[in-house]
Order: sequence, then structure tokens, then C-alpha cells
Amino acid sequence: MSTRLSALAASVALLTGLAAPVASADAPPTVNLATNPGFEVPSPDLADWGSVPGWNCTGGPAEAAVTTTAPHTGTSALTGTPANAESTGECAQTVAVQPDTTYTASAWVHGRFVYLGATGTGKDVAPAWTQTTEGGWQRLSTRFTTGPNAHTIRLYVHGWYQQGPFSVDDVRVDGPAPAPAVAAGSVPTKDKVVFFTVDDGWQRTPEAEQFIADHRLPITAFPLPMPAAADPAFFKRVTAVPGSSVQDHSVSHADLSNLPLDRQQVEICDARDAMTRLFGTAPAFFRPPYFAWNADTLQAAANCGIRTVLTADADFSWGAGNIWHPGLLQPGDVVLMHWTDTLADDLQRALAAADAAGLKPAGLVDHLR
Repeated sequence: MSTRLSALAASVALLTGLAAPVASADAPPTVNLATNPGFEVPSPDLADWGSVPGWNCTGGPAEAAVTTTAPHTGTSALTGTPANAESTGECAQTVAVQPDTTYTASAWVHGRFVYLGATGTGKDVAPAWTQTTEGGWQRLSTRFTTGPNAHTIRLYVHGWYQQGPFSVDDVRVDGPAPAPAVAAGSVPTKDKVVFFTVDDGWQRTPEAEQFIADHRLPITAFPLPMPAAADPAFFKRVTAVPGSSVQDHSVSHADLSNLPLDRQQVEICDARDAMTRLFGTAPAFFRPPYFAWNADTLQAAANCGIRTVLTADADFSWGAGNIWHPGLLQPGDVVLMHWTDTLADDLQRALAAADAAGLKPAGLVDHLR
């Protein structure tokens, strides 16, 4: 223990607040990019039990929980308790950033040996930490400038080995607001291609899997985290054809247009993190449930590092064959389907409709960035 404490005490740390950079008249406004920064957002339906919305805590609910006991502001704060001599009780989140840009991370903390920092910035960043807040709340802050290739950073807070519980509230990552994501129902392309997208994931049939494999179909899957986590091997198999991918469809399949921006950001960012953990690649596209979105959805998606909010212009789900424009399928059309017991037949009809229009299925990741 003394070795650990001595090593950390020797670290260069920032213990006082730093002002956020002042934006120029032509620069985007400075905003807080952290997800669920005050721990006030309720857990979405279908979320992992005991998870902290917007945050990934290494010890799970055994170490980290949202509590209502004496928060810094509002009604809630995060309380972490390192469970053993090998744990710091860390909670972290992925924050979308821009290269070569300066950000200020800060949080109010309570307890002994509490740390705030960022990794993945492209440059070394010393954590801010305190040996003790002496029974009150103390603000930790650190400023960093991202490297030329940094598009996300990992923001973390944690305590220290066997040093007891700590609390965190009012987290901030202050920097320029990203431009809102772009809404699209089709892909601008002159290539004679169409895009098959399949949502949700509750019914996974061997017939659909076999059809995809037999026809070498590039599939863009938009599963929810719960069915994806129940059978990740299935989704890896059905997206094995080059050009296929797994993308973001929210945590709970809620109508996001009825939710405020902070709750939409939790829905999109937490689903992004789940897909990244399960399949190794961060989603680039977001499919809003029920095709319901608003301006907050576009901003929340951008805050999660997603540039395209994608609907569709044809629906072949559950025996349907709806094309929402005159005539046959056209180059760049996005076709909606669902993981259901009719999917094999739906894929057959969608493929026939593409053939009739002289189009071939293609992968979104190869045509839409």
C-alpha cells in the first residue's frame, strides 16, 4: 500500500480548477460533452441491471452505484467503493472529441484519494487527484489537447486501493460542440447498389442465417444491446460477408423524439459502447427506433461520435414490400427489415426487388462514411 501511495503522490497532478478555453466568434460554442454528467438520467429499459447510465464501471454494481445521499448538486451522485486490494473502483466513459483541440475535464469529488483523468488523447495527460477532500466536496480539473488522430477519449474517475468509498458529481468535458449528425434515408451514389438493413434482433432464425450465407449478402445489422449480448456469435456470423457491419439502434427502442437530449445521448452512447464491446468496432451509423428523431437526436448522435442518423426508403419487413417513392428500387435505397421469423422470406423478396431494378446489395460501410 505504501508503495502505491508513494508512487501516486509523486505524480504530477492538477488540484485546482482551470477555466474552459474561450471560444472565438467563429468557433462552435463550448459545451459539456460528458454523458449523464450529474448522474441524474434514469437507466433505460432493457439496460443491464445495476449499470450506471453513460458509464462503464469495472466492478459493476458491487462497486459503483447512483445514490441520493448528499450529492454535490441535484438529486444524485455516483458512489464508488473499491471492493478489494486489486481495485480502484473505476468508472469511465468514451467521449467523442475532435483532433488538435483543447478540452477541460472536471468533476466534483468527495473522499480520499480520488482521481480524474483522460486516456486516448494522443498525448500524455496527468490526472487530477486529491489525497482527501476533508469531508466536503472538491473540484478536480485537468486540461488536455488532443493529438492529430484522436476522435474519442476515455474519461475516467476512480478511488484508490482499500481507501474506502468516494463520490463523484457534476462531471464536465468542456469543448467545442460537434456539428449535428446528418439525417438520411438513402445513400447518395451512382453505383447500382441497394442496402439491406435489419433491426432489433429478438428472433434469430437458422433460415435467415442460411439465406444470407448462401447469397453472400452484405447485411447492416442494427440490433439492440440485449439480444446482441444474448447471442453475439449469431450476429458475427450473419455479418461475416465483406461490407457487413453492426451498428447502433439505441438501448431500449424508445421513441427518442419524446426524450430530452441528455436521455437520448445515454440511449445512443450506451448502445454504441455495447456494440463496440461485443463486436470490436464502434458504430458509425444510428438507426432511430420507429424512425422517430428530432434535432436533439442529431446532436446526441454527434456527441456520441456518430455522423449519420439513418432511416430508410423501403420496408420489406413481415411480408411487406413498400417502396416509399414511385417505381422500382433506386440506386442508394436503404431497405428496412427486422430479425423475425419471416426474415428469410423478406430477404428473398427484397433481393428479387433489387434484381428487378438491376441493383446489387452492398455494405453501408463501403459507401457511407
